[in-house]
Amino acid sequence: MSAYHTNGFWRAVCRTGTFALLLAVSLNGCSKPTPTLNLLVWEGYADPSFVAGFESQCQCKVSASYMGSSDELMAKLRGGSAGNFDVISPSSDVATTIAQSGLAEPVDVSKMPAYNELSAALRDAPLVRANGKLYGVPFTWGPDPLLYDTTAFGQPPASWTVLWDPKYRGKVSVWDDLSTVYMTAQVLGYDKPDPSHIYNLSDDELEKVKAKLLELKPNVRKLWTTGGELTNLFQNHEIVAAMGWPLMTTQLKKANFPIGETIPTENTTGWIDHLVVTSASANKELAMRFLAYMIEAGTQRKVADVTGYIPANPKVADTLSPEQRKELHLDEIDTYQKRLNFWQNVPRRAKYNQIWNEVKAAQ
Repeated sequence: MSAYHTNGFWRAVCRTGTFALLLAVSLNGCSKPTPTLNLLVWEGYADPSFVAGFESQCQCKVSASYMGSSDELMAKLRGGSAGNFDVISPSSDVATTIAQSGLAEPVDVSKMPAYNELSAALRDAPLVRANGKLYGVPFTWGPDPLLYDTTAFGQPPASWTVLWDPKYRGKVSVWDDLSTVYMTAQVLGYDKPDPSHIYNLSDDELEKVKAKLLELKPNVRKLWTTGGELTNLFQNHEIVAAMGWPLMTTQLKKANFPIGETIPTENTTGWIDHLVVTSASANKELAMRFLAYMIEAGTQRKVADVTGYIPANPKVADTLSPEQRKELHLDEIDTYQKRLNFWQNVPRRAKYNQIWNEVKAAQ
């Protein structure tokens, strides 16, 4: 075909609009859809500051949904929604149940170069092991501390009992989670002499915890379910003290709010979060690459900057100033861990939830 006739052909194609159709067909035939990795994780675990690097590296999109409690995670996984998520971040209270229940995919850590850099204590823990297989990687850990408005307190509150002080009627908040039951059990001394006993309370002890929580209700402005909720309660000056997470402390400090964080004399509970690929994931290979990326020291540093949580990869400490290491308690890690009663599996979780729901329903 001559150049004249060729040009005439394309002019005709363009005039009739056929060119756009041909181009679209050509492009659709050659391009591949961008894969999407779906997460169900705690707040702060899918921040663009570190997720964008993975999206660029793997030419994919990361879409995150956030959970407000371990019970919410379990309800979604068991309620038929497991196939909607590729990666989850179970805490130490439900990680073993997930590993044993067939809801998780075994991981091959030989394909994760940073795995051997992780804290040996976290790496060797039995939390995500079942039937001789490993079902996840440790990601981060931290406490459930007492947060307080420093303008309302001359010094850090010494005890969790400050939440029950009548002068703070309607001015405190606690998490809508079993952690509030655990904290109250600590206030009542049920963690002595065995700290793990708070996860296996008797009926009589649970009734006493319930009675103590009912005494707290007049002081509770609102039960919080998301970190953003609690941050707003402080910023709006609706509350002066609460059980919270270091994530909220970090957010409020960045907003120049006068927030303080402390672990009272009764100590507090803590958690170890893992990243797990669901057995129902349709993107298992991409999900495994995400796990490998998230435990690298560079990524872990960015996660700590966003959340204030303690990284599972101790090599992060090499990149921090002495002040930053102190803020993350990496300068006294063994001493700090002794103040945390890490969440464990609760054999009678249904009973605990019954008690907590009765407290919430009481007028």
